[in-house]
Amino acid sequence: MSHLVTTICRSYPWMKAPFVVSAPMRVMSGPTLAVAVSRAGGLGFIGPGVKTQDISVDLEEASTLIKSLSTPQTQPSLLQSQPNLPVGIGFQLWNDDIEVAVSTITKHKPCAAWLYAPRNGQKDLDTWSRRIRHASPSTRIWVQIGTLAEARELAQGIEQPDVIVVQGAEAGGHGRVNDGLGIMALLPEVMDSLPPHIPVFAAGGIADGRGAAAALCLGATGVVMGTRFLAATEARISPGYQREIVRASDGAVSTTRTLLYNQLRGTVGWPEEYSPRTIINKSFIEHQAGRSFDELKTLHDEALKAGDAGWGPEGRLATYAGAAIGLIHDVKDAERIVQDVQGEVLQRLSMVQKANSAQ
Repeated sequence: MSHLVTTICRSYPWMKAPFVVSAPMRVMSGPTLAVAVSRAGGLGFIGPGVKTQDISVDLEEASTLIKSLSTPQTQPSLLQSQPNLPVGIGFQLWNDDIEVAVSTITKHKPCAAWLYAPRNGQKDLDTWSRRIRHASPSTRIWVQIGTLAEARELAQGIEQPDVIVVQGAEAGGHGRVNDGLGIMALLPEVMDSLPPHIPVFAAGGIADGRGAAAALCLGATGVVMGTRFLAATEARISPGYQREIVRASDGAVSTTRTLLYNQLRGTVGWPEEYSPRTIINKSFIEHQAGRSFDELKTLHDEALKAGDAGWGPEGRLATYAGAAIGLIHDVKDAERIVQDVQGEVLQRLSMVQKANSAQ
């Protein structure tokens, strides 16, 4: 494990262990959030845009934010001295334009590129990895998987990633529909099938230091959190959406995987093995009761015009979120989120160490 920690520290010298990463959530993970997470000693990712072209604007803004850092207490000089932009960028391979992506990476040189949801499996991952490495050799390749089968294919792939993210079925947003598994059972089995020299980060259902500590005990090098950072002050998110993240609880009951909200929003085309986890509201309840899609679509579009009132249990707009929503009780600065998780991890692991020493 120590050599994997060293690998991360060499690639991202500003990161502090235990390693915390913010997921590249589409649109909502913008440059302000990504820079704030990296500034706090984590690694922030910018999510895919509505169009691949949007990432150039986001990376330009992230570069400007990095240049403007001037508080020594938060290590801005270390971030500013990096040869690569100290934030990552995420891509949904089924939907993003590889030519635009490669051109943008060549120009801005982010420290990491996160690859997810290929339409043609390992073939697409190999193609994207090869093109990115050629365009920017110092940009590290992160690949997200969610099944043992994907892990085995990845291990046999032509282009090995620099970091692997294993996402459990508890995750929000788009995850595996029928073959996903909870992170507690998935992570150890997947790690047994992967090359031991590649750092593995755990994702899905991790929203505090307890979950992060558990993932590290299972062998993860670090953790990725998505939903927790939706409740960060820097998230690019509507206040109504954010309030619903804080309000909701009991993820087993209040969230579900469904394509309904994708269809209502018109965001279709995902590979069939993926479906998003969302917080249930009136759209889903009435869909289950048999209300026609045309009626639901009309009501959804009306709710969209209502702004923040469109979210909530009586709302109708998509609220993609993970099953750990019951652990999120407030909105905090990203720096505070990173520091709280890191502090609790160290406390929990110290307790385990003391318990073992007492035996």
